[in-house]
Amino acid sequence: MAGLEKPVEGVAGPLPAGLPLRAPDHYGPARTAVAWRPDRNMTMPRIEPQDGVAWVTGASSGIGAAVALELARRGWTVAATARRLDKLETLALSADGLPGRIVAHCGDVADPMAMAAVVEGIESVHGPIALAFLNAGIAPRNGPGLIDVAAFEQVFAVNLIGVVRGAAAVAERMASRGKGQIAVNASLAGYRGLPGAAAYGASKAAAIHLCEALRFDCERQGIRLQLVNPGFVDTAMTQRNSFPMPFMVSLDEAAARIVDGFARGGFEIVFPRRLAWLMKGMRLLPYPAYFWAMRRLAGEHRGGRRDGAV
Repeated sequence: MAGLEKPVEGVAGPLPAGLPLRAPDHYGPARTAVAWRPDRNMTMPRIEPQDGVAWVTGASSGIGAAVALELARRGWTVAATARRLDKLETLALSADGLPGRIVAHCGDVADPMAMAAVVEGIESVHGPIALAFLNAGIAPRNGPGLIDVAAFEQVFAVNLIGVVRGAAAVAERMASRGKGQIAVNASLAGYRGLPGAAAYGASKAAAIHLCEALRFDCERQGIRLQLVNPGFVDTAMTQRNSFPMPFMVSLDEAAARIVDGFARGGFEIVFPRRLAWLMKGMRLLPYPAYFWAMRRLAGEHRGGRRDGAV
């Protein structure tokens, strides 16, 4: 270390940069090299409706539609994206009379070129996207085999690659402005492997990992990245499930919790709490204990549907 003629007592070799350095008294007063901590040194901006528009993918039904309406209730102009233009137009009409509004911008997250074109269209007409909720997701029925390759390809194309395409389309624009907020809808099903949810759960686990890794890069660009991990929400997707779904929450409650989470600004928006803490605890179990617990909670899950949508 510069300024020290002798090594620090008890330490072999140089200390890594950014760690506290405590030298013996005869070398002079102690010095501390402060590590960079984003949460302490960087105040992420609060995103408000006056900063721009909100963009919601997968907005034609379920959580996406409910969140779009909740944002409009709170004064946002919401650009709603999905494949079905007729459903988006119906959603836009349902927002009449609210403080904000919903505008339809049709697009398919699985189309390699669509998301960039959708974002360009939104910003050219309505102004900058300040908040993006990348919500589009599917849970297809598995085929008759043990491992349905087509189901994996389909679900990853939407639940993971679709998220990547949406994030890539909007993140560079936000970075150039030095401000923005992106939220990704994953699931508690991504915490650990669940019986019957191999494709769906793996795609959500990948989305969780993606957000954890991108968080650091986004912070440096002034972009707040958030992860949404809901449990069971009463939607058409979960209504197809044939297994018990504890602590189910209504669609309106889920939307309110998600939009409240946007305003609070923490990294993870997770609910309901009882199921969330159960799943977080399960992540800490060693494999033998985890597999035993899952067999007790869910049964052997032999045959039948293997969708596992959460």
